[in-house]
Amino acid sequence: MSDNATRREQILGRIRTSLNVDADSMERLELVADRLEDHKRNIVPDRASGTVAQNVKQFCERMEAVNGTVEHVKTPSEIPGAIANYLRLHNLPQKIRRGSDPALEKLPWGKARSLEVAVGAARKTDEVSVSRAFAAVAESGTLVMTSGSDNPTSLNFLPENHIVVVEAGRVAGSYEDAWDVVRAVYGDGEMPRTVNLISGPSRTGDIEQKIELGAHGPRRLHVIVLNRPSSAK
Repeated sequence: MSDNATRREQILGRIRTSLNVDADSMERLELVADRLEDHKRNIVPDRASGTVAQNVKQFCERMEAVNGTVEHVKTPSEIPGAIANYLRLHNLPQKIRRGSDPALEKLPWGKARSLEVAVGAARKTDEVSVSRAFAAVAESGTLVMTSGSDNPTSLNFLPENHIVVVEAGRVAGSYEDAWDVVRAVYGDGEMPRTVNLISGPSRTGDIEQKIELGAHGPRRLHVIVLNRPSSAK
């Protein structure tokens, strides 16, 4: 056992002693097992109980309230052109880096002839990344981003401009609903290595209580909502 692991066990041991609990107590182990099995839902606010259309509307409003921008497209074939237009609007280079997500792979990138598309994890020189969200949460305007080669986590944080595609059918009302989708897709007891919850571009108010964008990640976050249901990962 490493020194760090030993110190961690010592700290946890002191906590257990102060709480007068036994780490190997069958009753405690059964409580944990039951909690993991039941997926008990927390209180869900009324605003998280809408229809798909209402969820999408609320998600967009809340994303824009935290400095994110949103646009809608009707078909996947419109996405490359929408990305190219966004880059021109903000005077950004027509270069993007995306993951190997199958849905992004299938897009007709050739229609946006000005775009240069690279695939893989983000690099320091990348200014614009494109990801596909696993899901979104209407109650808070939050994107649910799962990690993997299809959508590398570095794309979420390293480039200053992040464009995210999310399908209307994956905009859940509540966090509980979104986690249900994660479990349904990955299987019971399985999880992606990382799940990032992102609400708007990176920002901080640490300096003189003034909001500064791009403090710890992207300065801009643009969401493209694909207005059709989704049933595949």
